[in-house]
Amino acid sequence: MLALLGLPARAAPPGDPEPVAQESIPTYDVRLTLRTDGILQVRETITYDFARDGEHGIVRRVPFRHADRLYDVRDVRASSSTGAPARARTIKLLHDVQISVGDQHREVRGRQAYVVEYDMAWVLTPYPDHDELVWDAIGDDWDVPIGNAAVRVEAPVPLRHVTCRAGAPGLTTRCMRDRDGPYAVDFTQSGLRPHEGMTVRVRLPKKAIAVPPPRYAPPHWTGTWAGTGVLALAVGAMALAARRPVPYRRAGRALVATGALLVVADVGDDVAEHGPWAFSLGDRCLAGLALMIVGTAVARAHRHRMIQHAAGTLGEDYS
Repeated sequence: MLALLGLPARAAPPGDPEPVAQESIPTYDVRLTLRTDGILQVRETITYDFARDGEHGIVRRVPFRHADRLYDVRDVRASSSTGAPARARTIKLLHDVQISVGDQHREVRGRQAYVVEYDMAWVLTPYPDHDELVWDAIGDDWDVPIGNAAVRVEAPVPLRHVTCRAGAPGLTTRCMRDRDGPYAVDFTQSGLRPHEGMTVRVRLPKKAIAVPPPRYAPPHWTGTWAGTGVLALAVGAMALAARRPVPYRRAGRALVATGALLVVADVGDDVAEHGPWAFSLGDRCLAGLALMIVGTAVARAHRHRMIQHAAGTLGEDYS
């Protein structure tokens, strides 16, 4: 305010710490292009202000699984108009594809601009009277504030039903509609806080573009009441094993080994086919856990009995 009035700004008193520069995203521009084959082309232009200490680049997480719904993230590429290292590396996490843009051996500082591009498949949902796209254009995984964000939606057919909501899940506001055209709609939003996104909803008439059927993965949990009951019985059997231990320790070890094999078999079939994100736990896993619980209880009870027997033997020798 003093500078605006033409007065000299007050210097910070000696010894006062200088304000720490906070990382932020001044501008975030996204272009979503729906192709006639149902592929969603994404182009993100991100201007990032790095802290004074410097970083190796940016990390963008794009979901490829939401609940049991699967998406395909492909053809990832990146560049930088400010000369920052922009090598793109991808790794699949539990539900996201992590896109790391930068160089592990070089740090960047100040304001840098990145362009991240990728294609998405299986993102459209077919309904009896229309096809629909619901997509968070910037995601809610950013830990820094976003000054100004803009999302442009393009399609090969006229866009008559397009909306946008900005904010955190459950607490959103309507995005500002910037420009409308027959085949493109622009939305803007300013002052997004960390973990706030911009979700667009696009409704297209049937057969306007090709819509491949959605893909789904098995749920992570497929156990039934029968499997849960077996697990509950195993917990109850722990008390029985403590009172009447099995005379052979091998029995407990055998139960633990058999249970572990069941768990590995239940988890491994889906993981071997689709990857670690596709694990599904069902009744075989519950039965395996039950056997492991009972086996562990049997082994501990047998060991406790042997310790008591040894202590009693020593007491007789010294009596």
